[in-house]
Amino acid sequence: MIESGTHTPNVSVESFGLPPHTALRYERPDPRLAAYLTDYHVLDSDESGVGTNIEWMLPSWPAIRVILADNPIALTIGGTTYDPMPEAALYGTTSKAMRVRTAGGVTIGAGITPLGWSRLFRGPADQYRDRIVSLDTVMPAGVVEELVSRLRASDQALDVKDILDRFFLNHMGPRDRNEGEIRALMALIVDDATQDLSTAAARIGIDARRLRRLATRHFGFPPKTLLLRARFLRSFLKMFAIRDHADYSLIATTYHDASHFLRDANRFLGMTPRRFMAMKTPYLDAVLRARAAVFGTATTALHDVDAG
Repeated sequence: MIESGTHTPNVSVESFGLPPHTALRYERPDPRLAAYLTDYHVLDSDESGVGTNIEWMLPSWPAIRVILADNPIALTIGGTTYDPMPEAALYGTTSKAMRVRTAGGVTIGAGITPLGWSRLFRGPADQYRDRIVSLDTVMPAGVVEELVSRLRASDQALDVKDILDRFFLNHMGPRDRNEGEIRALMALIVDDATQDLSTAAARIGIDARRLRRLATRHFGFPPKTLLLRARFLRSFLKMFAIRDHADYSLIATTYHDASHFLRDANRFLGMTPRRFMAMKTPYLDAVLRARAAVFGTATTALHDVDAG
């Protein structure tokens, strides 16, 4: 398997708490890319050790992922299953937890912020929400082949950060004319003091019609969905860290009651928090710990573009 860890100083791989027969890396992109990419990640597992395994991914911002596994990977979002997954894929921004069936091998990914979407893709983000498409449908085939071949030829671990830095620095498009507004909306969405995105956006000069247009074009969902997703994940991750029971005292005070929170859980997890936490998800647990250790937030959906 690959070498687990990170190039980020003062982060120990032991803090990842990896289960047996698995490996994981998280890397910070080049500072010039920090506003556009949430992270680089490499996931690996040993087929002989894990066999066929079921894992889960929480709702998140988009990502480009290259699957270098010998065995096919299947992924389900809502009622749609992608089996097998494309070798190089674009995951659109998601509002649902994703079920993954894997039998070992390496996956290399880069998370994309709404600002990154504005510079990498011409199509509106809402066309790809809760969807996965082959990467060569949104990027030139030659560019995709270049990325895949360089990652295949690498050690798929320590080399990955430099390869992805060079790739994105070379292929990032021009700045969007609305970059300042997109960045401001990103900050509002992850700010737990934001209770109504329309009101908060209006205070910085973005009216309701423009807010909705920017949100669907670059973020993938209407403003309300984006804010609800952030609020739910912020509350759920506190609960998930304890794991032994559903402690509703941890949920945001803007939830009217537990049933209000449970409605959001059904929307974003497809099940109750208690049922989700009852499942064995050792790799998801490690991913959340590792990302928090490197970036300070466990999920890209709460990634603060202005932090650190």
